[in-house]
Amino acid sequence: MEEYFARQIKLWGLETQQSLQKKHIVIVGCGGLGCSLAIALGSSGIGKITLIDFDEVGVHNIHRQIGFKVGDEGRKKCEVLKELIVARCPYVEVVSIDGSFDDFTKLDIVPDLILDATDNLPVRATIDSFAKEKNIPWIYGSVEEFHGQVCFFDKAIFSSVFSVKERVPNGIACPIVMNIASLQANLALKYLAGFAVKKDFLYYVFFNNEGEFTLQKFNLPV
Repeated sequence: MEEYFARQIKLWGLETQQSLQKKHIVIVGCGGLGCSLAIALGSSGIGKITLIDFDEVGVHNIHRQIGFKVGDEGRKKCEVLKELIVARCPYVEVVSIDGSFDDFTKLDIVPDLILDATDNLPVRATIDSFAKEKNIPWIYGSVEEFHGQVCFFDKAIFSSVFSVKERVPNGIACPIVMNIASLQANLALKYLAGFAVKKDFLYYVFFNNEGEFTLQKFNLPV
């Protein structure tokens, strides 16, 4: 294990790396964000990862959902992604749940952190309500076109910040998916490793009219 995580151990020491083996995270959704999150965090030494998704791989998913390849069509996303994570890192336990987040809430599981990788506002509101009830922090992420948003939710109420209604996102460029998932994963890893993380703080990344990649930050009401 020390050889596998040598670069991270150099960053924060063996004791912190070993502490990650005691952490349990839940990733809700195994699409674009979920694939990138699972690969990044599954290779970082998190002891247990629960994946939740009810969907199957479609050919239109593969360009931005980097956990899948041609030939995976028709297979359950959570199962394919589980196989990939375990193949990459022997130090992680992966549980796949072929179902919805509502199904997960009935299992009486309380993880250390929940990561939103959905594209559904009502489901995010449900995640927020469950997280508040169980006193679990969660990290929101969304992507559309060339822009995206990330927030580490703690005290702020999701439905007070966003209008919770069904909507279909516009097209999505592949790189922004990995960019937003990377921000989510970095926040998650810093938090789980015991470093300071700014909570209830919304990051919005986008290209402005001049084509400049831009970051805006907003404090959320709590």
